[in-house]
Amino acid sequence: MSFLSLVVKNPFRNKTRSSLAIVGIAIGIMVIVALGMVTGGLKNSTQSTLKAGAAEITVVQAGSNSFGQGGTLNDTFVSDLLNISGVKDTTGILRASNTSTSGQLSNSSSESFGPGGISVTGIDTVKLSLIGVDSVNGTVFSNDSTDQVILGKTIAESLNQTVGDTINLYGKDFKITGTYETGNFITDAGIMMPLSTLQNLTSNEGKVSNILVKVTDNANVTTVSKSIEDAYPNELTTTTAEASASRINQGLSFIDTASWAISLLAIFIGAVGVINTMIMSVYERTREIGVLKAVGWTERRILGMILGESVVLTLIAFVVGTVIAVVGVELILTVSPSVGGIINPSFAPDIFLRAFVVAFLVGVIGGLYPAYRASRLSPTEALRYE
Repeated sequence: MSFLSLVVKNPFRNKTRSSLAIVGIAIGIMVIVALGMVTGGLKNSTQSTLKAGAAEITVVQAGSNSFGQGGTLNDTFVSDLLNISGVKDTTGILRASNTSTSGQLSNSSSESFGPGGISVTGIDTVKLSLIGVDSVNGTVFSNDSTDQVILGKTIAESLNQTVGDTINLYGKDFKITGTYETGNFITDAGIMMPLSTLQNLTSNEGKVSNILVKVTDNANVTTVSKSIEDAYPNELTTTTAEASASRINQGLSFIDTASWAISLLAIFIGAVGVINTMIMSVYERTREIGVLKAVGWTERRILGMILGESVVLTLIAFVVGTVIAVVGVELILTVSPSVGGIINPSFAPDIFLRAFVVAFLVGVIGGLYPAYRASRLSPTEALRYE
């Protein structure tokens, strides 16, 4: 038998013990890969909010946030902000939640999008680009219509709705004239209709939730944002798209940190398991190792064989853990369309490289002591071992 074949086959002489070691390491690898795929996908989605064409600044009432619902601002601010230096275009939007459960919106459908129901946004047709909607599959609703809406890709798939279908909102039937996809998981999980229609339905005439601001090409976003707050102190506050994305990424970085902590824990737990498995293997093969040394095997060769066997175990665990993570994440996203529309998993090479490095380190660290112990065995003592 060749040296390589010995290294590959020896770990499986005791299949039960080796399988348990592989499972223990694979669990840690699975968590590392799964978390990496999810956080990577969310980061990519966050970056899409900075795409060209969308508004760079969101203006809200002082003391509130950009995700607030209901009309809190007079829509007169929409035209007033055009007088600020550096402001190119503005539009007011009204955000609300549909809590109706009649028609196609069953209780189960609403619960898929949270206890508040489905997000509905009112906006002027010609200003859709400011919210990131550059194209629509079908046609855009008319500002004069009172029964037309467009659906984000995520919610359209979740509710199994398409262009031409009817959907019930606030106890009223609306015709779906088109669907859209922005790449922003929040926007794509909502419904849009004319601003005036939503204002009437929610009794918010003349009110908007926030105002989207597009700056001129040569303007500094931070400077324009400050100018707006200075012009309306204690009335308006602003948030830039870049700052919002930065806050979301900062939150995701905590998950990254947790992933690294899990990696270290996996190295420790996996190394203990590998050490136990390899030490038992060395004990059981003491006479065999003595024979190998007696026929001329050097300490370095014995050391390499035991270390190699340890690494083989952990690399198999890497493959098993990675496959389970990929299949598991894809299965969850397929079974739950509402989650699948929000998370588009990342398959970046660095995710799998990190898991591979963890598995390799576990193999080296876990096999180092047993390998050293085996290499130091005396041939005569080993041959006498019972």
